[in-house]
Amino acid sequence: DTDHALIKSGQENLVRCEECGMVHSVPAERERLVSLKVIVSSDRQSQPYFIHLPAREQLIVGDELLVDDPAREVVMTQITSLETDRRVESAPAASVRTVWARATDQVSVKISVYRSGQTRPLKISVPGDELYTVGEARTAKGSRYEIVKIKLRGEGFADAAQAKDIQRIWGREI
Repeated sequence: DTDHALIKSGQENLVRCEECGMVHSVPAERERLVSLKVIVSSDRQSQPYFIHLPAREQLIVGDELLVDDPAREVVMTQITSLETDRRVESAPAASVRTVWARATDQVSVKISVYRSGQTRPLKISVPGDELYTVGEARTAKGSRYEIVKIKLRGEGFADAAQAKDIQRIWGREI
């Protein structure tokens, strides 16, 4: 068995032998797909989806996963948990029973706006890839504020982050 370099893929793959340089075709391997149940949380609702993935695809908590269920809309998600016979941080798709994920294409951002000793909570729905930066002036629900602090999901703070990664924003009304 010698190594071969893939030149062109298709129903028949065109390969070059690494030892002798001979070019020939080999039948393409068909990848086995598995059906996976994905529970997608968005705000306070969870919906079951069913998708097909290559059996050998490695799923990892924290990775993004495009959920394309033919019976529903397409949703971009972030994997929050993987269930095999127990909860794991990573596993090949074939051994996963259920994927738990949260929608990241449209997310809710919690904002605490401070003014004269009073804090007003706000909650807005924005695209998950919208960028927020400390020092930036924003307007939400009639309040104009300057971002003073951004707390990330999980742990820690940041000077800038996408909405899908934010747990809470603190702002000073301007």
